[in-house]
Amino acid sequence: MKLQAAIDRVSLEDAVALALQLDGKTDIVEMGTSLVKDYGIEAMTQLREALPNTELLVDLKTIDEGAYEFRQGFKYGGDILTVMGAASLDTLRATYQVAEEAGKTMMIDLLEVSEEKIAEILEFEHAIYALHHSVDRVDKQDAVGNVAHFHEKFPEIKRLAIAGGIDLAQTKALATQGLIEIVIVGSKISKASDPAAAVKEFMEGLKA
Repeated sequence: MKLQAAIDRVSLEDAVALALQLDGKTDIVEMGTSLVKDYGIEAMTQLREALPNTELLVDLKTIDEGAYEFRQGFKYGGDILTVMGAASLDTLRATYQVAEEAGKTMMIDLLEVSEEKIAEILEFEHAIYALHHSVDRVDKQDAVGNVAHFHEKFPEIKRLAIAGGIDLAQTKALATQGLIEIVIVGSKISKASDPAAAVKEFMEGLKA
């Protein structure tokens, strides 16, 4: 299991400083959607430079103009880009084709996507499907239970990620469960008093 540390809702200067702290210590650093919207290509470029030893995921949340947005995202340094599962099948096919041609990775964000829609978008063998519990929701997700249910419903999906309020205890439980490829952690790392120490703790938790 890999750890993805998400950086969101901070200044570009703070994002770069945090990326420098985390480079080589986590598997993936996520450039959150707020950074995409606030700073765009400049943030992609600066974070790419700050992360020579770590993969960069750019959380584009593409839902239309798929091929164009993915070409731009890969051009400016993304290793993994996100597309919304709610997008049209044609958009998903376009983004997947760009990712495959670039030798990069597409992550499909399943935020509020119905099981009926998921059943229609199973064809992307190399894509990562991300279970995503909205930050706006007031309830806390049962990460292990959600993964178990999803795996039972869609056993053909082999690459899974999960996001949404994930803490260290959930990370250890997910590692024990063994069904997730990537666990995505945000504020438990980015808002920690010592983010590098927090990443180390989470990375150790992956070995549970």
